[in-house]
Amino acid sequence: MESALLCSSSPVVSSQCHSKSCGFGINFRSSFSGKLLYKNSVLIRNTRTASRSRATVTSLLGRKVKKETIIPDPDYRIPIVFLGAAGGFVYVDNLAAAVPFGLLGLLLLVQATRVRFVFDDEALEVKVGDQLQESGENVFVGGKNRWKYSTFVNWELWWPSFPILVYFKEIQTKPEGQIHFFPVIFNGKQLYDVMVQRCGVRSYNISRTLVPFISEAELQKI
Repeated sequence: MESALLCSSSPVVSSQCHSKSCGFGINFRSSFSGKLLYKNSVLIRNTRTASRSRATVTSLLGRKVKKETIIPDPDYRIPIVFLGAAGGFVYVDNLAAAVPFGLLGLLLLVQATRVRFVFDDEALEVKVGDQLQESGENVFVGGKNRWKYSTFVNWELWWPSFPILVYFKEIQTKPEGQIHFFPVIFNGKQLYDVMVQRCGVRSYNISRTLVPFISEAELQKI
């Protein structure tokens, strides 16, 4: 009340009081406006972050996720078997049989150290070396040693307990179908699993000898 009387009685005091009150009003308004601006900036920032998150989720949902590249490990059992057989024939002085078995064993041993089956997102490709270099054209049927999974007609592994040969037929090389045979110089279980994943169980040639290699769940899908 004293302050009110002082402000009414003295122009100087009145102006001082007015300036104080105005200063309080200005400070109050600036503080209030600052809070509003801060809240608005936070709201805008959160809105932009949410928009970017939605855009990221939308792009991920709209884009096909690439499958990982799988390369089965090398397996040296078949070369060792042939070289062991060659040694056995040499032991019994049967050089006529030892030479071809020995040469084939050496060839498979070298191939097992350098040839790789590369299963990428869309195709099976044969590459060579640790640097996975191009293997060039197929020396038997021509064309690149790369075949899309969508062109596979059927495939098969012989035999489930000790796979030594993989067969598949594709229609990429020739419309009527091209057959391929490769010695299994890779981990047979890994090779089978990735063939099922990429080429499908439905393309698998089911025979009575191969059924033990396939699980009950996979058989039900056929």
